[in-house]
Amino acid sequence: MKKMLVVLLAALILMLSVTAFADDEPIKLTLWTFQELHLSLYREMLDKWNADPANPKLEIDMQVYDYEDMHNKLTIALQTGEGAPDISEIEISMYANYLKGDIQLAPLNEYVEPIADHLVMSRMNNYARDGKYYGIDHHIGATVMFYNTEILEAAGIDYKDIKTWDDFHEAGKTVLEKTGKPMTTWESTDCWSIYPIVSQHGGDWLTWDNEVVMDSPVVASTLQFMKDMLADGTAVAAPGGSHHTEEYWGWMNGGNCATVSMPFWYLNRFTNYMPDLAGKIKVAPLPTWPDGGHKSSQMGGTGVSVIATSPNAEVAKAYIAFATLSFDGCVNTWKLLGFDPILMDVYGTPEMQEPNEFFEYYGDDIFTNMMTVLDDIPDTAITDMYPAATDIVKAQMAYDLVYTDKTGEEIAKECADQLRSLID
Repeated sequence: MKKMLVVLLAALILMLSVTAFADDEPIKLTLWTFQELHLSLYREMLDKWNADPANPKLEIDMQVYDYEDMHNKLTIALQTGEGAPDISEIEISMYANYLKGDIQLAPLNEYVEPIADHLVMSRMNNYARDGKYYGIDHHIGATVMFYNTEILEAAGIDYKDIKTWDDFHEAGKTVLEKTGKPMTTWESTDCWSIYPIVSQHGGDWLTWDNEVVMDSPVVASTLQFMKDMLADGTAVAAPGGSHHTEEYWGWMNGGNCATVSMPFWYLNRFTNYMPDLAGKIKVAPLPTWPDGGHKSSQMGGTGVSVIATSPNAEVAKAYIAFATLSFDGCVNTWKLLGFDPILMDVYGTPEMQEPNEFFEYYGDDIFTNMMTVLDDIPDTAITDMYPAATDIVKAQMAYDLVYTDKTGEEIAKECADQLRSLID
């Protein structure tokens, strides 16, 4: 399978390079991103691209901007028709803004469709409209559970025995009784706790037609489950409000909590900011919901896209496909970025098991259970109202969950009504 994918992608790229780019002079491209970490992948894959004599030589000016500045700059460039890059990354919650009206991003179907059966297509669907795929993500963003085995073992619990969310809650009661420590944390200022669990349970904020479903029974019941854990102390508010603060990292690094549920890419937060937990943290699938739902959920993401008006759009498309969809590109996504690649064929291969800092920190079984959830990761309805929905979750839903006496149903209804008022 690896050989087939490599040959297929190489054939597509060779066809483009022969028919459109016979010039020996390097083709100069500009790439914008708000995440400097991603440049290590782009540089590695640019070297590999240029090492192949069948490819036109490329020079890529890779520019890093602040998150807000980059998206504002890109919006203005597309509106005015001046100053846009050839390639740009666009954060997932902002992406719907660029799929309105006359879409100025180049479709990537010629690279996606031939290998669609080998991709986690729920990730590709985040960046699609009307059957056209405009962006490619670096990762699945599959939400997993990070277990502190030292705390669990002190309470006599094996994390492998936790199968359902009810099991998780009951284990939390034992952990609290035996160690005095909470089982987990819920955020009060962000969406990383709430949305993945709601999505895994089968809920969402919107339908693709912009119907608000934020107050559906499954959303309300999920919020109530989270409230119940707060009520008995098995869950507590994340210090600093979210799982991305110095306060939280310091507290977690001190061994003060048994678990955290976050997307797979959170691996590098532990290695970077919680070094004292090395050898104590295990990565496992989320517990499942007894009444249905999915094995996992997707969260976070960045769609790398080509601007349709770029004079070098075809070769830019070929390069980003090479960097993000090829076997080597996806293996390097893991090796260099610590992400879970969207190409399913890489999982279980020797290339993905080569020693690195993540295996040293978590052990060599990171992907053992991860591979079992790849076939059941639901779509997210990322419409033009998705950014507004996310803002409501951050500003109201998360706070009400953690700090008010409102029921899950009340929280869901109030937030849904607020979102409906923006649509009406």
